[in-house]
Amino acid sequence: MASGKGSNLKVILKAIARGECAAQVEVVICNKADAKALNIAKDAGVPQVLFINPKDYEDREAYDIACAEVIQSAGCVLIVLAGYMRILSKAFIQAFPDQIINIHPSLLPAFKGADAVGEALKAGVKVSGCTVHYVTLELDSGEVLEQASVPILAGDTWHSLHQRIQEKEHSIYPSVIHRLITKV
Repeated sequence: MASGKGSNLKVILKAIARGECAAQVEVVICNKADAKALNIAKDAGVPQVLFINPKDYEDREAYDIACAEVIQSAGCVLIVLAGYMRILSKAFIQAFPDQIINIHPSLLPAFKGADAVGEALKAGVKVSGCTVHYVTLELDSGEVLEQASVPILAGDTWHSLHQRIQEKEHSIYPSVIHRLITKV
């Protein structure tokens, strides 16, 4: 599931193509019609690439149920949030216990929420990074599967720090997916 430019999706698909990740992507769902992730998935030959418009549904739960039906009908065993910028409903999370993972741009439990990079800079910490974790009902609070750190350098901007964190995301996300799929 993705919302934007699809950089994590792209590295996951490349790792699969190189044989470094044993996953097989069956469905990519985007909640934004202009998400670049849609084209990345189509170009990679993902069987189902769908824009599902949240505005077509009464509420968050109805939207999530529609997404869950697509995922279940495709027989997916792992749901990977790759820049998916919607908070999932309780019904969705409960439908897939220990099957939803996310990558977050901080060393959780520090700096939960939408602007972790900005909060780390504001707090003046010397190290940040990224965390792959299970998605639970409490935002950014599921079991940590892997973390990678990056130093915060003098003169870092939101963009420069985010870019270095994304480089770490791109290295750990495919490996965590591989480990979960193969149970290594």
